[in-house]
Amino acid sequence: MKVSDFDYDLPPELIAQEPLACRDASRLLVLHRETGAVEHRQFLDLISYTRPGDIFVFNNSRVIRARLRGRKKTGGSIEVFLLRPAGGDLWEVLVKPGRKAPPGTEVLFGDGFSGIVLDRTATGGRLCRLISAIPVQEAIERWGEVPLPPYIKRELQSPERYQTVYASEPGSVAAPTAGLHFTPRVLSALEESGVGLYYITLHVGIGTFRPVRTEEVERHVMHEEHYHVSDEVAAAVAQAKAGSGRVFAVGTTVVRTLESAACGEGRISPGDGWTSLFIYPGYRFRIVDAMVTNFHLPRSTLIMMVSAFAGRENVSRAYREAINERYRFYSFGDAMLVVD
Repeated sequence: MKVSDFDYDLPPELIAQEPLACRDASRLLVLHRETGAVEHRQFLDLISYTRPGDIFVFNNSRVIRARLRGRKKTGGSIEVFLLRPAGGDLWEVLVKPGRKAPPGTEVLFGDGFSGIVLDRTATGGRLCRLISAIPVQEAIERWGEVPLPPYIKRELQSPERYQTVYASEPGSVAAPTAGLHFTPRVLSALEESGVGLYYITLHVGIGTFRPVRTEEVERHVMHEEHYHVSDEVAAAVAQAKAGSGRVFAVGTTVVRTLESAACGEGRISPGDGWTSLFIYPGYRFRIVDAMVTNFHLPRSTLIMMVSAFAGRENVSRAYREAINERYRFYSFGDAMLVVD
């Protein structure tokens, strides 16, 4: 399978540069995966596609202030991008420019807050020791910046708009963006209609920033990401799958988590784990029945996952129609619901 099969041309002006004033005011493209039929709705119409007994599963991971801008003692500017803790005061990071930060380089971020580059990692990053006069997490919150994807060129007025309203577990370096459309009123309306709301945690890591560089899809290797599934979520999934309920995954991170935790038809194992699951066409889904997602970059692992769920031709036609209808794309863009 060729990566080029998942390419498409997007007019640059359709890349959303900022969120809408109201989160749930976005448009909703509904793709029926069995027939390929497409409907154009508003996000608030999402509720009309649910029924009592369905459950929605969200990712409650919170984006950390992962971008640290600093200077070497010699004066050169260095950017350190936090990827994930590596134990104690050690972090796996990306350093830019990496060639100017060999092992032993000290980077000053703020008063009493610095880092020392220790070694290269197997994934091309660096291992860095953070040193702070105050607790390191407090220093990160004080001196770090919430990272935005490189295709967003405008400064975000409120960093909280790059967090979901239910984000509670710090650890991601990018937002689970399908959840950005949800508001308290949408969540309340879902509950009032008999839909169960549940939360897993998957911390989005370096894989978000790594393009697929192989020509063949099957040769790409995903970076591991950590997830947690509670006993409550496992029980809710089992109950829904055993009855007439459906499992709606809010975002590709939830899809990866639920399918990684699958331990049989319609059942998942609770607990902590690491996943490098790469879902592309040909994958057989065991848990997820419907998916809420955004419009993804061409040639990305995310559009491959959606294509695995809805069919490559269906997704390709839906994206062409979204472009023709001038939908807003990517992180701050409009939403898609894939349902039977």
